[in-house]
Amino acid sequence: MSSQEGRGFSPNILMKTPPIPENELERLQALNRYRVLDTEFEEAFDDLTQLAAYICGTPIALVSLVDRHRQWFKSNLGLEAAETPRDIAFCAHAIAQPDELFVVPNALEDERFADNPLVTADPNIRFYAGTPLVTPEGYAIGTLCAIDRCPRQLSPEQLDALRVLGRQAIAQLELRLKLRDLQETQAQLIKSEKMSALGQFVAGFACEINNPVNFIHANLQHLDRYTRELLCLINQYQLYYPNPPLALQERLEEIDLDFLTRDLEKLIKSARKGSTRIKDIVLSLRNISHYDEAGLKPVDIHEGIESALTILQHRLQATAERPAIAIARDYESLPLVQCYPILLNQALLNILSNAIDAIEADPSSRNTIKIRTEMIGDRGIAIRIADSGIGIPEAVQPKIFDPFFTTKPTGQGQGIGLSVCHQIITERHGGKLYCHSNPGKGTEFAIELPFDIDREG
Repeated sequence: MSSQEGRGFSPNILMKTPPIPENELERLQALNRYRVLDTEFEEAFDDLTQLAAYICGTPIALVSLVDRHRQWFKSNLGLEAAETPRDIAFCAHAIAQPDELFVVPNALEDERFADNPLVTADPNIRFYAGTPLVTPEGYAIGTLCAIDRCPRQLSPEQLDALRVLGRQAIAQLELRLKLRDLQETQAQLIKSEKMSALGQFVAGFACEINNPVNFIHANLQHLDRYTRELLCLINQYQLYYPNPPLALQERLEEIDLDFLTRDLEKLIKSARKGSTRIKDIVLSLRNISHYDEAGLKPVDIHEGIESALTILQHRLQATAERPAIAIARDYESLPLVQCYPILLNQALLNILSNAIDAIEADPSSRNTIKIRTEMIGDRGIAIRIADSGIGIPEAVQPKIFDPFFTTKPTGQGQGIGLSVCHQIITERHGGKLYCHSNPGKGTEFAIELPFDIDREG
């Protein structure tokens, strides 16, 4: 008789896969809400596993989170693996009974685990005790567990201590969540304050500069006409008085009348171009800020994009390090979109500015930003801004919308831009903001805006 038959098992017994909780979808959503998967080890969780191992007298203790197809260890004491498949995880069984401890005194004598690879091979688990980590809403997302390589029992006091440590683990996750919410609120307050100050500044700046610029621009037309008339008069004088006095001839040679005539025309043309540029910038600042339009308003999306590009024009020009950045437009005919103009324009300005940063960080870039707009059926519109820059590393991509996260050197970024852009698009406009990046080849941000926005948002 085989050893398995001696323990009362069928010789052909197969390992039982963990049951799937009835609330699996909501459970996974609760887990993902913490944004803790695949993060670095943290001392607070490591302290809990060390205490669990010490109190229970086991060589292994884990803070294990059960994802869709795996269990991942936020803290790992005594085990080399960072994760295991879910279908062999003891913790996946534990979350199926969230109201009680899950204890396996001897895995070799338990038909659910006797032929489990974690039992028959390294780490050769024999004993397992796990307390489910249950969120305030009642979802079991993982366990704090103690594991041994030999069969054993825990005392009631040890089991109670394991429960207490489990509650502390979920409390740490809740603390992380509240801290992130606080950071997001703080980031929003900072950005709101800055936007308010910017709007007031732009209002004053536009008002102060607009009148003198209009005056200069208008008078340049008169200056051009007067100059042409005076030069014409001088030419006529030269026709009627071809032989002026010697002193006058010397003076004409000294000032080089021919050069002065050519250069004066260029100066007036350049001044007119400069004043037109200033007028465009002032108009774009007014469009970007919409300082007198804080609420919902139907706007031309393309006008907002072009205003942002005008503000950033100086950054698109060629420098000593790179050629000019080309803008490739592919605009579809769009209706006016109901939105909060000052917020949406700020998001567009920030995403375009980041696109320029990405190109400047890559010397081999093609120096191109592609902007495409399109309808999304009858639901809304999409704005796609793609750069040919350095791209975003895969490890960083899940974090780019986190508050205060930045990859820029100290002093070159505040780490709140993309986080606030995400809030503007998703929370204020009920839209979506996606990032698709291929490291070394570029990044595309896709903004989707619905036609109908909740006015209470």
